[in-house]
Amino acid sequence: MPWWIKRGPEVEANWSATLQTLEGHSGPVYTVAFSPDGKQLASGSFDKTVRIWDVATGATLQTLEGHSGPVDAVAFSPDGKQLASGSFDKTVRIWDVATGATLQTLEGHSGPVDAVAFSPD
Repeated sequence: MPWWIKRGPEVEANWSATLQTLEGHSGPVYTVAFSPDGKQLASGSFDKTVRIWDVATGATLQTLEGHSGPVDAVAFSPDGKQLASGSFDKTVRIWDVATGATLQTLEGHSGPVDAVAFSPD
């Protein structure tokens, strides 16, 4: 092989792309979402909870309880102050990220809520 062709990438023998492993849910995690500023991460789990994590430290900031089924969708509002979660319990919950309080529970779906999103405005 010519000297000017380099095989790559060259990485350390024990290199890993893993920056952190966040542990705390008691069941499988179905969904994750970063806050708009990238400083927090929300995760929804089979354990029926949503956790909000500090990305820099890996610490749990909030554990949000209230769903009666697994949580399989989460999304932050554009300003990062609210979080929506969708669940197998056929509801959408809107949470206050700072306090962990449920602001609203939206009911009426005939099946699990698999996706949630906020309008940009």
